Amino acid sequence: MARTVLIVDDSASIRQMVAFTLQQAGFAVLVGCNGEDALQKLENQRVELIITDLNMPVMDGIAFISQLRRRPATRYTPVLMLTTESQMEKKQQGKAVGATGWIVKPFHPGKLLDVIAKVLP
Repeated sequence: MARTVLIVDDSASIRQMVAFTLQQAGFAVLVGCNGEDALQKLENQRVELIITDLNMPVMDGIAFISQLRRRPATRYTPVLMLTTESQMEKKQQGKAVGATGWIVKPFHPGKLLDVIAKVLP
């Protein structure tokens, strides 16, 4: 059975590129367009990994991860930030709320898969 990854990004093209990369590697994929949308999708679905953008409308990545970590079902789910932000302050904010890792866009598909292999047992 394929492992399921939730991709959360307000950019349809990024969601498509990440989804394509993951599907080619054998993952099942769910998508959300912002943190609030993603939280709703997680009400009835279990995922093994979440990849989220930082800057999104409605609910950004920091608020989204904060909410995830309050829920028993997603408290320990690995979360990778995939964002254009590379400042140390932003990375520290992500880590403080529970981000597992940080990847700066544009991403290389092989490197994304390498990081995923490290965070998924």
